[in-house]
Amino acid sequence: MKSLRPFFYVTLLVAIFCPGNLSAQPYLTELQSSNLKLPAKLDKVAELVKKQFEEKKLTWPPQALYIRSFKYDRLLEVWVKDNIRDSFKLFKTYKVCMQSGTTGPKRSEGDYQVPEGFYYINEFNPNSNYHMSLGLNYPNASDKILSDANHPGGAIYIHGNCVSTGCIAIQDAPIEELFTMAAFVKANGQDFIPVHVFPVKYNVQKSVDHLSESFKSNLSINKFILNLKKVYDYFESNRQLPLILVNKKGEYLID
Repeated sequence: MKSLRPFFYVTLLVAIFCPGNLSAQPYLTELQSSNLKLPAKLDKVAELVKKQFEEKKLTWPPQALYIRSFKYDRLLEVWVKDNIRDSFKLFKTYKVCMQSGTTGPKRSEGDYQVPEGFYYINEFNPNSNYHMSLGLNYPNASDKILSDANHPGGAIYIHGNCVSTGCIAIQDAPIEELFTMAAFVKANGQDFIPVHVFPVKYNVQKSVDHLSESFKSNLSINKFILNLKKVYDYFESNRQLPLILVNKKGEYLID
């Protein structure tokens, strides 16, 4: 295992669980006191999201949050669970209203590509020029090996405002909900909120056909796509996330 670099997270992090019947305001106060200033309007958003959780018989706030996005399908899924040992359950799917580039990974600054791979949220900006934004830790360990060494690019976000030059853009109401959920689980102890970005939904034949046709003569991209699919398949089978490692070639390995 010495040849492997631990990647960035184990999602089964110990979190401080707070009862779902508490109001939203104490959480927001806690967040504000921990250097994350949230707009007052998120009080109402938190109440709305809490109601949606209750309608789906899910505990609010969740103990763990997992986000995955599919570029070609233009979808962003939000998965949650109430207990570390539980399986993830799908809470909601948002439509990605704008994204630049095509299927395939981001490899250099200015290529307008949305990255593909396994990331986590590393920045909360409630006052973004794009309404609100959640930053991703691109370039990650794999990207640093496989992308342009000097100019891999950066500043990748999930945000509102339906404008994209390499980011994942959703509408303003969805980013308010997603931002609120991420802020709550962050305050409750989930330091690493995973965000997986896949080229396609691998269980949708039309999407897979598009991917195959786009890169049929590109062996390196095909290898990368299959590498990502292993993590997708693991989650589909287990509804849990694996520990993800990166080897010296920049390949993802699951443990």
